[in-house]
Amino acid sequence: MARDFATDILDPVAREIVASVGVWVDREVRPTASEYEHADEFPEALVAGMAGMGLFAIKVPEAYGGLDLGFECYAGVCIELARGWMSLAGVLNTHVLVGYAIDAYGTEEQKARFLPRMVEPDIRAALSITEPDAGSDAQAIRTRAVRDGDDYVVNGQKMWVTNGQRAGVYLVLTKTDPEAEPAHRGISAFLVEPGAEGFSVGRKLEKLGYKGVETTELAFEDARVPAGNLLGGEEGRGFRHVMSALEVGRINVAARGVGVAQAAFDDSIAYAQRRVAFGKPIAQHQAQQIRLAEMATKIRAARLLTFDAARRKDGGERSDLDAGMAKLFATEVCQEVVLEALRLHGGVGYSTELPLERYYRDAPVMVIAEGTSDIQKIVIARALLRDHAI
Repeated sequence: MARDFATDILDPVAREIVASVGVWVDREVRPTASEYEHADEFPEALVAGMAGMGLFAIKVPEAYGGLDLGFECYAGVCIELARGWMSLAGVLNTHVLVGYAIDAYGTEEQKARFLPRMVEPDIRAALSITEPDAGSDAQAIRTRAVRDGDDYVVNGQKMWVTNGQRAGVYLVLTKTDPEAEPAHRGISAFLVEPGAEGFSVGRKLEKLGYKGVETTELAFEDARVPAGNLLGGEEGRGFRHVMSALEVGRINVAARGVGVAQAAFDDSIAYAQRRVAFGKPIAQHQAQQIRLAEMATKIRAARLLTFDAARRKDGGERSDLDAGMAKLFATEVCQEVVLEALRLHGGVGYSTELPLERYYRDAPVMVIAEGTSDIQKIVIARALLRDHAI
């Protein structure tokens, strides 16, 4: 029997929850994921199952009806979801990330208005940072918000917005002071609701992988957003708020990398024991044994890095270094492991009949999402220099 990775989770309650999600993934997700994915169909039934298990409420405080569980638990849940189908952990990601930002930085009125509705969830959340000319350099955004009485008037365009078509609240990064130096001091974040005058959701973007979950453009044309929807009620703090929330997103993406890599390894070690070549199962050939050993070792290291980052976030510590390391290592390992799994399977691995080709198409987005690998290295280096200043 395979070693249960939930034993790496220290909190016994979290361990139980993650194990339960794993059972659900094996029963409901793995048998249906490829069908949903090949059709690029939003998995309503699976998302409803996630809601029924309370996963959308996982980080909402109990005072607002949520479960208020730790990030260690959240990381484990995301690993299991991604082991079944990476897109499910993506649906959950921005919802939890935005909920965290509202809880950590929102006004009391904003918390009371949005958090209870995110529990069931009555609404799901989306994060909107990227623009056609601003990706990794978030301070280069051009979307502008100008105060006009009781509202802000917002103009600009956003893209690559996960949950864009189905969100009930969007956390949108804007510039309220384009002349500010440094630029981040002029950036503010708004909670934008569907139906706002001048706000529209654009086309769904076609992707190599990460299917089933919609990724869209947003347009703001003299959109009117109530001043009460300025996150935290103070201009110029949005960049800091969103960067802190992205630590949560990086834990999620690291966990997704671990989950997809684990799925590829599980398929590989089973296949290696069934497939016979040159008179014996290929698992008995030394070359494949070395491949499996390296895959398993790197996955375990990635998993432990991810849980370590999650526990630091749970402890209230600054975790940009830890989340950056986990995200960098886990997603690069995922990319490597999936390719090694393809090599081990040979020609059959290239077939759309097996989920391996889905893993292969899903892996690249994780080295890009929530900050590319190069950006993670910069984040890590800056944190190291800060922590080791002489």
